[in-house]
Amino acid sequence: MASNYCHFDENIYMSKSNFFNIDNLSLQGINEDADLIPLMTPEDEEEINREELPEVLPILPLKNTVLFPGVVIPITAGRDASIKLINDANNGDKTIGVVAQKDSNIENPEGKDLHQLGVVAKILRVLKMPDGNTTVIIQGKKRFQINEVIETEPYIKASVSSMNEVKPATESEEFLAILESIKDLALQIIKDSPTIPSEASFAIKNIESHSFLINFISSNMNLTVEEKQSLLEMNDLKERALSTLKFMNMEFQKLELRNNIQSKVQSDMSQQQREYFLHQQLKTIQEELGGVSDEGEIEDMRKRAKKKNWDKDIKKHFEKELFKMQRMNPQVAEYSIQRNYLDLFLDLPWNKFSKDKFDLKRAKKILDRDHYGLEEVKRRIIEYLAVLKLRNDMKSPILCLYGPPGVGKTSLGKSIAEALGREYVRISLGGLRDEAEIRGHRKTYIGAMPGRIIQSLKKAGTSNPVFVLDEIDKLGNSHQGDPSSALLEVLDPEQNSDFHDNFLEMGFDLSKVMFIATSNSLNTIQPALRDRMEIINMTGYTIEEKVEIAKQHLLPKQIKEHGVTSKDIKLGKVQLEKIIEGYTRESGVRSLEKQLAKVVRYVAKNIAMEEEYNVKISNEDILKILGPAREANKYENNDVAGVVTGLAWTRVGGDILFIESILSKGKGNLNITGNLGKVMKESATIAMEYIKANADEFGIDSDIFDKYNVHIHVPEGATPKDGPSAGITMLTSLVSLFTQKKVKKNLAMTGEITLRGKVLPVGGIKEKILAAKRARIKEIILCEENRKDIEEIKEDYLKGLTFHYVSEMKDVLKFALTNQKVKNAKKF
Repeated sequence: MASNYCHFDENIYMSKSNFFNIDNLSLQGINEDADLIPLMTPEDEEEINREELPEVLPILPLKNTVLFPGVVIPITAGRDASIKLINDANNGDKTIGVVAQKDSNIENPEGKDLHQLGVVAKILRVLKMPDGNTTVIIQGKKRFQINEVIETEPYIKASVSSMNEVKPATESEEFLAILESIKDLALQIIKDSPTIPSEASFAIKNIESHSFLINFISSNMNLTVEEKQSLLEMNDLKERALSTLKFMNMEFQKLELRNNIQSKVQSDMSQQQREYFLHQQLKTIQEELGGVSDEGEIEDMRKRAKKKNWDKDIKKHFEKELFKMQRMNPQVAEYSIQRNYLDLFLDLPWNKFSKDKFDLKRAKKILDRDHYGLEEVKRRIIEYLAVLKLRNDMKSPILCLYGPPGVGKTSLGKSIAEALGREYVRISLGGLRDEAEIRGHRKTYIGAMPGRIIQSLKKAGTSNPVFVLDEIDKLGNSHQGDPSSALLEVLDPEQNSDFHDNFLEMGFDLSKVMFIATSNSLNTIQPALRDRMEIINMTGYTIEEKVEIAKQHLLPKQIKEHGVTSKDIKLGKVQLEKIIEGYTRESGVRSLEKQLAKVVRYVAKNIAMEEEYNVKISNEDILKILGPAREANKYENNDVAGVVTGLAWTRVGGDILFIESILSKGKGNLNITGNLGKVMKESATIAMEYIKANADEFGIDSDIFDKYNVHIHVPEGATPKDGPSAGITMLTSLVSLFTQKKVKKNLAMTGEITLRGKVLPVGGIKEKILAAKRARIKEIILCEENRKDIEEIKEDYLKGLTFHYVSEMKDVLKFALTNQKVKNAKKF
């Protein structure tokens, strides 16, 4: 017998709020303050039988249960038609017809889907549930037979007729014996079943109506809908009582069998099973007291630790932390941190090194294969590798590759790793502003993690990888700490042999790691950090170098990525030069690669659409694909006195600029425009004062300085300009203006000046030379001390240029204005 009995108090009343779970009708709770409904008595039953049955009833279909006369059950209505029916009936006489469905899977049943026999029910209470459904408490009255379905919308209405029960005589001893058997068996089932509350026995003992007793028990037995419907359809009450008793006997036998099996299983438990059971209990107790939940995990960590090549101190520290984890409660947040900590400890490559390949000829081949040009950079790298080969115990150098974007700084680190046979690791430092990203978080914090240095070494699997710190000049700074300061220990060969990570809590040797930093600018790098690195300047590429890079690397790469072959596209040297000069203005080759990608995409589109195109790309094709070329700063003639061409360095390479001077009547004021910085304005002031001090030597009338204003302008005022490279250019422009001597054609210059008339060297020479070649400049004036910078450039890249080296400003003016040759000129 099931546990779905109503709860009754001592006064044999049932509360209206005895709510049931709709699926299994299990008791949910009792509201002691609710109105009480007395159990059905024989008198109530007689009164119900005398009531007239309405000719037409609204029919409420039930999916998973059957209502019996006199029984109170809750029904949850979720269908719109059912909710409408309940609301209408609740506002009327509260009488409805309740019929079970033949198939519970049908959502919108019709007359043919319902059993023909049901029970008239009275609505006791309607409740709106929090989930939006409607729960209605109903009590069965008497049975009825559906004669005909009259309406189906908005819900089913049917004409019905009453179904009277055939009752045996009350003095029938057989019937009374059956009822007593039902009561006794029900009380026994309640007693033996652990799931039925003992209070249910009060209900059974105090039911007076014979038919209600049968209906109540039939309603609460574990039977299928079809079995319950068959009981409901029995007209003979004695026959229904016998069937009910039969089902109860089957239920009681199952209960006895279940209890016997359970008892037998418990008595037959083997010693091994008992030990397992006790062991599980012991584990649960350990967890409650703070023990570990998985001994296998601890043992696995111990086995992994035995394979590690640890020092004595590291091994001791690991055992201490492992023991701490054993005593920790797995439910606390620190447990997962401790487990992650020990996993990191086991995964780190303690004293594990890859063997270096010190074949310098092979290393040179790899560098030449991957990087065209950059001869000075590759030479210095080979020198470092040579020292490492001779002094195998030498601490790895810390290099900083400094240069404009797109010149191959990051990829050079990968080539070095391949040349040495080491693992390659790269982390991007751009925008990093938290010191914990370098040093890690302390384990006391929830979600603590090691720093990126330790994480990357774990990923590399060795303690001597080639470690590229990309964009080191773009480190940030915030209230969370200064990452640049945290890197001071990492990048100090004298300190990084015992690098301390906050999460690891142990020193880790970084002295064998070869750190390579990359940077676009040195100005934003912390001075102390810059002092710890060897700066290797990677200047831009010449046009000739870019052509070779495009042929050997960029074009084959784009051809492969776009699914075409080398037979589908041919780009000659002339066309590559046209793309470089007309569509890129940079020191690197990143923009060049993008333009080549456009050309290859054009070819891929024509192949895919089966359209004709020129396999050998011509200049006209380039114009069609890439559009009009951008006009670079080209040399303009110096037909007007006071106009001079200068050379400048920018973050993306070299460029040329023009300095113009003009006189206007005034009081000798000096005006400077063109969005110039302080350094360039100071250069103009120095040049002006130098000219005034040496006016007689230059053949300039001193009165001109008091009667005319001088205006110096550098075109493209929207672009900020500054730097110590325009001193001799401004001086030449002013002297040309005052003497009305034109500057020599196809000439450019760069250099700084002093009040004593000296010419000082400047930087960025290679970039400036590249800009001069792009602008078709023929002759260049440089400081004598910049001669060494020219000698470092391949002579093939200097063809067509003549360099004039000067030390005094007088030499500059002598050549630029009078076309007198300078002694130290060199032609290529």
